[in-house]
Amino acid sequence: MTAGTLQPARMWPGDVLRVGAVGLRTRPLRAFLSALGIAIGIAAMVAVVGVSSSSRADLDRALAALGTNLLTVSPGNTLTGDKAELPLESEAMVARIAPVQEVSATGLVDDAKVYRTGKVPETETNGIAVYAARTDLRAATGARLRAGVWLNTATGGFPATVLGSTAARRLGIGHAAPDVQVLVGGRWFTVIGILEPAELAPELDSAALVGWGAAQSRLGFDGHPTTIYTRSAEASVEDVRDVLGATANPEAPNEVEVSRPSDALAAKKAAGEAFTGLLLGLGAVALLVGGVGVANTMVISVLERRSEIGLRRSLGATRGQIRTQFLSESLLLSALGGVGGAVIGALVTAVYAVYQGWPVVIPAWAVLGGVAATLLIGAVAGLYPAIRASRLSPTEALATT
Repeated sequence: MTAGTLQPARMWPGDVLRVGAVGLRTRPLRAFLSALGIAIGIAAMVAVVGVSSSSRADLDRALAALGTNLLTVSPGNTLTGDKAELPLESEAMVARIAPVQEVSATGLVDDAKVYRTGKVPETETNGIAVYAARTDLRAATGARLRAGVWLNTATGGFPATVLGSTAARRLGIGHAAPDVQVLVGGRWFTVIGILEPAELAPELDSAALVGWGAAQSRLGFDGHPTTIYTRSAEASVEDVRDVLGATANPEAPNEVEVSRPSDALAAKKAAGEAFTGLLLGLGAVALLVGGVGVANTMVISVLERRSEIGLRRSLGATRGQIRTQFLSESLLLSALGGVGGAVIGALVTAVYAVYQGWPVVIPAWAVLGGVAATLLIGAVAGLYPAIRASRLSPTEALATT
């Protein structure tokens, strides 16, 4: 290096930010629209992940409250394809399994229909089934009362019924009240209670539940349970599941179906996750479109600012500094869109979760990952325009102005 040779001024991080923000300040509308494309993609991705996570948190909370140790036993089919039947003593035999803590049952009352009044045509049954129910059914299934009272030892032998949430709605009964009566199997029964939707026993939602004794004495119920509900110690659920079939029907264990209602909720969760994957894909497409918008903005910016590039080069700016200027401008543009999109996505998640009554869950990885993705896209989108700008010689840039 010879004496008197000038060294280009070093650009500190603060200088890089100020120089990179020049293009954004001089063309605010274009910068806003380009950042908006990035923001839409990030907002979509953060909102999808946040809403999905909030939904899963609500499901986990519901399962924690309801318990995942509920197993049900129901009759399957015989070898000839006919509907099987559980023995009369199956409920008592299941109760003898050591880890089983609670046992209850319902029994379908065949051919019994439910009507609001005697003037309703017989064909309009509203799909309401009649079940004989044990008095401890609520404890076993986790069902909750919306109004009224549950069946007990006294009312279980009288013409009293508790309606599932769907059954009550179909019958036009909003709240259980004294003297509200419905026809059950051709006999008048007084509605004494209405259940909330039963997450782990959805078959109860469209049912009219009557006492076991009343079903036998007034509706001709044969006493065979059609569903047995069991609660077991958490650590022994799988072991109990393995022996339930043989215990409930020792003579034909192959004619017994054993299920875990919480598995159905898990399957619903898995279906929701598949839908979430689709929405994330759409968000990624929106993010890609936003990146193309940033690249387009930066290319046009280079073409429009050739005189500025030529002037800076003639004043001693190096190619590296020109590349840094335009690359930092692209990164700033993407960062603005990324941060804005993350905030919008978080707000959408919070509003929707509160509206649904879910806990608000916004994974930090989704927000940080979204912002990081925008910076990566900004770097890629701004790389070519930055290199193109740095390759312009001062004379070429100034000659074309």
